[in-house]
Amino acid sequence: MKMKKSWIYTIVLLLSLSFVGCFDDQDDDPIPDIEVKDFVWKAMNLWYFWQQDVPDLADTRFPTDAEYNDYLNSFDTPRQLFDAIQFTEDRFSFITDNFFELNNTLSGTTKNNGMEFGLVRINGGPDVLGFVQYVLPNSDAEAQNIQRGDLFLTVDGTQLTETNFRDLLFSDNSDTYTIGLAELDSSNNITLTGQTKTLTKFVLNENPIHVTNTFTVEGIKVGYLLYNRFLGDFDESLNAIFGQFVAEGVQELVLDLRYNPGGSVNSAINLSSMIAGQTDTDLFLKQRWNDKLQAVFADDVDRFFATSLSNGAPISTLNLDKVYILAQGTSASASELVINGLNPYIEVIHIGNTTVGKNEFSITLFDIPDCGFLNSSTCDDNPNPNHTWALQPLVGRNENADGFLDYEDGFTPDTQFIIPEDLGNLGVLGDQTEPLLARAIQHITGNGRAANKSQKPSPFTLFDNSNAHTLTGNNMYVVPKSVPNF
Repeated sequence: MKMKKSWIYTIVLLLSLSFVGCFDDQDDDPIPDIEVKDFVWKAMNLWYFWQQDVPDLADTRFPTDAEYNDYLNSFDTPRQLFDAIQFTEDRFSFITDNFFELNNTLSGTTKNNGMEFGLVRINGGPDVLGFVQYVLPNSDAEAQNIQRGDLFLTVDGTQLTETNFRDLLFSDNSDTYTIGLAELDSSNNITLTGQTKTLTKFVLNENPIHVTNTFTVEGIKVGYLLYNRFLGDFDESLNAIFGQFVAEGVQELVLDLRYNPGGSVNSAINLSSMIAGQTDTDLFLKQRWNDKLQAVFADDVDRFFATSLSNGAPISTLNLDKVYILAQGTSASASELVINGLNPYIEVIHIGNTTVGKNEFSITLFDIPDCGFLNSSTCDDNPNPNHTWALQPLVGRNENADGFLDYEDGFTPDTQFIIPEDLGNLGVLGDQTEPLLARAIQHITGNGRAANKSQKPSPFTLFDNSNAHTLTGNNMYVVPKSVPNF
């Protein structure tokens, strides 16, 4: 088959061949399982961020084909192999046996009942309480009149605990389940109400732009945007909203990323550009790859602010010198990238709580060795037709224009802006009285500095949320350029 490669893919291919050249081509192997394992090892050997730190991924690990094949066959499944060659610090890489589902998830299409929720430990555990964070439009949860702030203790009549919540809420057998609603009194005592709701998951395409509005407080025009995932398909819609913000004369912006687990790096750059209005010569991030790829990509690791979208449409920007970002323990990866990328240029006032601490990016890898395992328009090959496995490994880290990237423990607000969500007073998202937004407005107008001092310690500890259980979870991903400039 005739190939149409830019020289980046030629280099990737040469690297791949040089690292595993002693191995026979196994594409004709009659056992798909060994083909998948071969793909997993070779793709991870080339792209994985910690390749140089994993002994079994070393370029010289297997002197002969026989030793290599024996190693692959020592694992019962491709997933076991993948798990074995992950670095100990890696919390987010994953493998899937269905790249169709992965592609759908990356575009915002999932099987979902529309109830997005958090899970908290009750008085330190082991019992667990669920609380509704928001409800997706056109979902079964909306049809069942599930509301933000609803609490639930049981699923299918069983009390939620730290050991059973995954099986009850997130297993392949949990497409339909019944929640037992609960209520919380002023002393934080929880009781079942006796009311239940049965929810069913179906294929749903989520619009991540969940709430947007503008309002005027003390003569100041404020824009508010609740953005729940960085999805490239919605960049044009996001740009239109900022165009409206500009038309309305918005002077201050409150960007609500409290439930945003991440997504597209390119969308994070676009959103940041809509906020700050830097030029396309201002550095937004610098990529760090594994040791051998860093040398290959050395001249193309910089990513700059954008002045237009991929379709050529000019970006609408507010040109702000300050932004309020609402973020907490359910904000990760691309959400944190926006905070880190903007910090060198404008004042970022973070309100909420400590974020997840995910600063690595990933790419999607397919069994296409002649294309460097990338499904790109610059390469004619298609994925191996014998299987549908794909990888989403962490392949690099992003540092900002100041060279900062060490936020594995997350970003924590200044003390005066630490406001954990209160299950007894979640408020309405986008309403000026909602506690986190109210704190931003208070600072914008100068009416006080320490609204959270009187808060009592909560007996509930947030430890998980439904957004983290999509296939992509807290992933931040880059998409290779169609015509890479290397």
